[in-house]
Amino acid sequence: MGMIYVVRHAQAAFGTDDYDRLTQTGVEQARLLGAHFERRRIRFDAVYTGTLRRHIETAQGIVEQRVNAGAASTSRRFPGLDEYDPEALVLAFKGELAAPDPAAALRDPHSMREHFRVLKEALIAWTEDRIQPVGMPAWQAFQDGAVAALIEAREQFPDGNVLVVSSGGPIAAIVAATLKAPAHTAVELNLRMRNSSLTEFASTARRHALVSFNALPHLETHPDPGLITYA
Repeated sequence: MGMIYVVRHAQAAFGTDDYDRLTQTGVEQARLLGAHFERRRIRFDAVYTGTLRRHIETAQGIVEQRVNAGAASTSRRFPGLDEYDPEALVLAFKGELAAPDPAAALRDPHSMREHFRVLKEALIAWTEDRIQPVGMPAWQAFQDGAVAALIEAREQFPDGNVLVVSSGGPIAAIVAATLKAPAHTAVELNLRMRNSSLTEFASTARRHALVSFNALPHLETHPDPGLITYA
């Protein structure tokens, strides 16, 4: 039996002109997770990421701490692991005047709550096929694309360890599909997911099963609570 370790990217630069990069906090989160894997002597046979910079930088931060593990034999960038477009979602749901302002959300707690309230409603509308955001697939195609990455990983490495780095949306979609849960469950899971969190699946060539979700084993005993982040 193999293990698939699915990681949500570390903290990215939410509220800036370039969200798709890690902050210094994010870099530290990734390094601490890599050190956790190192202590457990887990060697990765493959590393899968989405195509986004924050995925790749998170994977690099993890792998750089694996000094005794050697390089993974396979590295793949999998578009199905990329995140949905929150701006396109909200625009499709509310129109141009209601486009999200991440910078305002970062400055003001009320704006932050409103930002994620509208995003949640837009996500639910998308999963129910009530909106079709420009440049995005339908919900079912999005979920199928994310699950396809795990299917490939388990088929290629049925007895190995695979590291997968993605975003909250695809990970929530994978978990919901594994549990045969409705789409609105994926929305709830998505909005609770923490940066650099670990979700584990036991796998064979024919199936995968959820072992843990949204865990922070690398931060449980860390003295800095500021390392627990959500965006």
